[in-house]
Amino acid sequence: MEYRKLGHSGLKVSSLCLGTMTFGEPSEGSTMHGVACDEKTAFSIMDRALDAGINFWDTANVYGNDGLTERVLGNWFAHSQRRDEVVLATKFRFRMGKGPNDTGASRYQIRSAVEQSLRRLKTDRIDLYQVHMQDIDTPEEETLRALDDLVHQGKVLYLGASNYAAYRLVDSLWTSKSQNLSRFVALQAQYSLVVRDLEREHTPVCEQFGLGILPWSPLAGGFLSGKYRKDQPPPDAGRLAKFKTQLSQFDTPRHWRILEAVDAVAAELKASPSQVSLAWLLRKRAVTSVIFGARNLAQLEDNLKAAELKLDDAQQKRLDDASALELGYPYEFLQRVQGRW
Repeated sequence: MEYRKLGHSGLKVSSLCLGTMTFGEPSEGSTMHGVACDEKTAFSIMDRALDAGINFWDTANVYGNDGLTERVLGNWFAHSQRRDEVVLATKFRFRMGKGPNDTGASRYQIRSAVEQSLRRLKTDRIDLYQVHMQDIDTPEEETLRALDDLVHQGKVLYLGASNYAAYRLVDSLWTSKSQNLSRFVALQAQYSLVVRDLEREHTPVCEQFGLGILPWSPLAGGFLSGKYRKDQPPPDAGRLAKFKTQLSQFDTPRHWRILEAVDAVAAELKASPSQVSLAWLLRKRAVTSVIFGARNLAQLEDNLKAAELKLDDAQQKRLDDASALELGYPYEFLQRVQGRW
């Protein structure tokens, strides 16, 4: 397993990050109902992942029902006594109750959210605490000052953002610098061969200011796993079989072209489509660690091999070309004149 520095920090994390959204069996009505695993299976996945060198785990207070996934992790920490081997990341921001202050990134909400997460996770600190999405109703300085307090209290070690617009991210970094506040070291964002919009603005920002990119949904909800084929019904066990509207959005020439290129490279390397898709991301600019999920040990074992899979320049370019997106103005103009933007 390769270990990389998280952004401009001195923290070293594995190049693959264990995403835990599927841990715990949420009740009917939850987004993950029917596509998650029970606690016993989650324990087996965590045991194997850590033994394989994955020291970086990501969760969020909204995963499962009422903090279910954080409780599963907390139970594993108490059972295994291996908490200090894990770089633990969690997130706050989305609604966790019915009250007007049970959502958002206000000082009031942050103070409540962190204490609840610490109790569920059965730990004395959160290694990477992330704003799950920017809150346009709360001044960024208020959010950052509240997070800075947590760093000084030792309850949080590092800070990260997720699902931020590029303008807001730059504003946040400037606020941290000008007000002498703890700053973000990572950006967690959707990024895959299918979704490359991040490359227009966010990737240059992260490179310039030293933020490590943590891609989520690197397999595009399972589309890049090799389970889905053109003009064929989706497998019943696949996540996209449940979210049929999302699956229909993939039925475009570009998406099938991407899958064809992934299949070709996978055949050359005797690897799975999932491994190729993850390995492609690991070569992208500013990416520190790729977050992947697993509902069973077989999925985990398959994804683990991506850490060792090496794409050559020609294979990387073939995937780049197949998944190329329209840059739009001013990026195409800048690239045409200078060759980059």
